[in-house]
Parts: sequence; structure tokens; C-alpha cells
Amino acid sequence: MKIVVLDGYTTNPGDLSWDGLKKLGDVVIYDRTPVELTAERIGDAEIVLTNKAPVTRETMDKCRSIKYIGVLATGYNIVDTDAARARNIIVTNIPTYGTDAVAQFTIALLLEICHHAGEHSQAVKNGEWSSSKDWTFWNHPLIELSCKTMGIIGFGRIGRKTGQIARALGMKVLAVAGHPDPSLESDDCIFTDLKTLLKESDVISLHCPLTPETWGIINKSSISEMKDGVIILNTSRGPLIVEDDLKDALNSGKVAAAACDVVSSEPISADNPLLKAKNIIITPHIAWAPIEARRRLMELTLENLTRFLDGNPINIVNK
Repeated sequence: MKIVVLDGYTTNPGDLSWDGLKKLGDVVIYDRTPVELTAERIGDAEIVLTNKAPVTRETMDKCRSIKYIGVLATGYNIVDTDAARARNIIVTNIPTYGTDAVAQFTIALLLEICHHAGEHSQAVKNGEWSSSKDWTFWNHPLIELSCKTMGIIGFGRIGRKTGQIARALGMKVLAVAGHPDPSLESDDCIFTDLKTLLKESDVISLHCPLTPETWGIINKSSISEMKDGVIILNTSRGPLIVEDDLKDALNSGKVAAAACDVVSSEPISADNPLLKAKNIIITPHIAWAPIEARRRLMELTLENLTRFLDGNPINIVNK
């Protein structure tokens, strides 16, 4: 059996092992695969593993041996799942590997906005504390989160974990979910509608999937319904935000600050409007990437494939 990994480098840049996968067949691992080379590299392989390299209808038409496509991520929009279903190709994803990592990173971004720890450390190294007339100084307003409200759009695993940490910091959580679970509600965690969340939240954090309904959910109109001085966090999917609208809101001060680990096109383009926005942190889609999370991803990828080969596939996304 031939197994092709189209873009293995981001998942495993060398600090993990592919040995478990190699026990299952003849494995060819590419660090990266340009779109124009996808079909050629898959060739007659039966198993295709990909993180962000697209597998399109056209590729499937050219590569008739494909029986299984394993996405090394939670999001699977890079695979034409309808085309795969029509060809009886099973597509799986990894739904649980990054919950703790992404929630932790989301809160790290929020805390950096609140304290500018990195910038203040650099200011000290630049001599600003040594030359200060006072025993302390700060270059940015500092924010205490206790008693503030975090609105979480999308209350799946990552949204719930983020809310748990926010509540530990003394915040109240308002959540919008496609299927609210009343058992998750408490005095400091309440399900609500989007309009109420936008109106009442001091911090808004995005954790919803990218669907036609959520595409551009943060836009000029929704921002106008938010509190003045709101903070916006996105560690989910870039196109959830209309980036021109967020740039304008940041530059006007309507939005006090934002942090995005994802953008509409990745890697970020030189003309992305967020690069011209005030008070924004942009990180290169790394919330998922601690070695502990990537190790889980590798283990779950192997489990998905093994279960498929045993005739009992799990985590199927194109039933």
C-alpha cells in the first residue's frame, strides 16, 4: 500500500517521528506540495495525508487509486468532500488534538493585549526603566479582566475550554452556539443570541467553524453593535472577519485591540489590510503547534488510518 504525505513539514519539522506510519505501507513524505504537483505526487497512492495542501475534484479524477484522505487538522475545507463521497473515498479529520493548545494561546493573546508584557520587557532592555524618574512606568494602559464579559462565538471543545480559563480569571462568559447545551450553563456562563453577545461583551473570541453563515461574521455592521473599546480575538478561521472592516474599526478606536492567529489568505499577503491597523497582534497560525499537540495529532492520524484499514473508520467528515 502506498501512502503519500503532501505537506508533512508543518506537522513534523523533525522533532517527531513518522515511524508508526511507515509500518503501515510504503510512505513518501513531502515537506510541501505546490498545487500544480499534487496529482503527480499522489500518483497511484491509495492513502493521501494532507494538512493544508488542497485535494480537489480534479486531483481525484486524475488519481483513481485514492481510497482514503486523512486531513492532519480539524478543519477539512481543503478537501472536496462531496467529490470524495461520490467516489467512495473516505475523508477523516483530527477533531480533538489542539483543544488545550488553542485555548491557551487565545488567552495568551488576550493577556498580551492587557499587559503588553513583551513590549514592556523590551522597554526595560532599552534602558527606559533605568532612566525612569519613578520606580515604575508603563507605556500602555493596563487592563484587569476580572468582572468583564467574554463573548464566545462557537462553543465547541475549544470555545468551552477558552471559557473555562476566562471564568478562572473572574470573567463572565456569554456563548453563542449552534446547539446550546443547557447543562453547561451556570451563574457565570450563559447561552445567548448573537445580538446580545455583541452588545454586552468586553472581549469577543471566535471559535466557530467557517461556514456560509459564519463567513464574515465580524464586519462593519456587527462591529457597530459592539461596545466601544471592545477587544476581538480570532484563533479559528481568517475569513470569519472582514479584514478591511476590522482595520477601519481599529484605526478609529471603535475596537480597542485585536489579536489574530489566522487571516483570510495564508501565509499573509503583503497587502493584507490588517498590517495597516493599529493595536493588533498578528501571529502566524501557531495556536495549534506546541509539540504536545502535534504529537497527539500524529498519534490520532495513525489511529484514524489504522481504523480505516481495519474496516472500522472513525472521524469521517463525508458520510
